[in-house]
Amino acid sequence: MTISLRIKDEESQLIKAYAKLHNQSLSEFIRLTVLERIEDEFDLHAYKEAKQEYEKDPHTFTLDEVEQELGLK
Repeated sequence: MTISLRIKDEESQLIKAYAKLHNQSLSEFIRLTVLERIEDEFDLHAYKEAKQEYEKDPHTFTLDEVEQELGLK
């Protein structure tokens, strides 16, 4: 798949320099950056859901309790 992107020359130079600094091609840098952004949003969503769940029932378990429940002890 090919994606076109319109950016100012100054921005283009900055992005290319950053990718080069990290030994990445421009395409690889942009692809990884977009995927990381998506992953960050998924992580934030999961955190917010877990926080809401915890706030409803703040009961926690010790490591020993979890290991025993899972039959690891």
